[in-house]
Amino acid sequence: MKTKEMVLAALFAALVGVMGLVPAIPLGFIPVPITLQTLGVILAGCFLGKKTGAMSMILFIVLVAIGLPLLSGGRGGIAPLIGPAAGYIWSWPIAAFLIGYFTEKVWFEAKVWKIMIINFVFGALFVDAIGAVVMAMITHTSIVGGVTSGLIFIPGDTIKAIVAAIIAIQLKTVSPINSVRFNTAHR
Repeated sequence: MKTKEMVLAALFAALVGVMGLVPAIPLGFIPVPITLQTLGVILAGCFLGKKTGAMSMILFIVLVAIGLPLLSGGRGGIAPLIGPAAGYIWSWPIAAFLIGYFTEKVWFEAKVWKIMIINFVFGALFVDAIGAVVMAMITHTSIVGGVTSGLIFIPGDTIKAIVAAIIAIQLKTVSPINSVRFNTAHR
């Protein structure tokens, strides 16, 4: 990784950590709260691109694993990474990679609706599906019950996908994806 990519990955890991300071909305009927952190994950993918976006989320997970209280409610350490929210958290690097991969494919002709769809599929549906299945397995409930309960996240994550797409398009001229696409096209 270049220095610029490392700095951007660290900044986005920090951004997701700061989003963890925003109070989570506990749901009561499932052990995973609604947080703002998924917005940071989606934005990492659609603004940074596949490589740097995924690296930022890997860095975030490493920081959580060593005990930094970066998750909602000031949680950190190994417990959240093996608890009911584990599937959601572990899916973040993959989601950022997939969002970045497909965003890079449409970047130069990108319309906000294309990025919204990519963000929705991989930032909402993918994360929520993986998270709900893992949550069901960890809490010893049925997969159908876990996925049904996890549907509560779709409306909020859809809004996050839209907001991230709008931000990425507004900041398109300064996105590192421009240099990734330029360097790839001229090799």
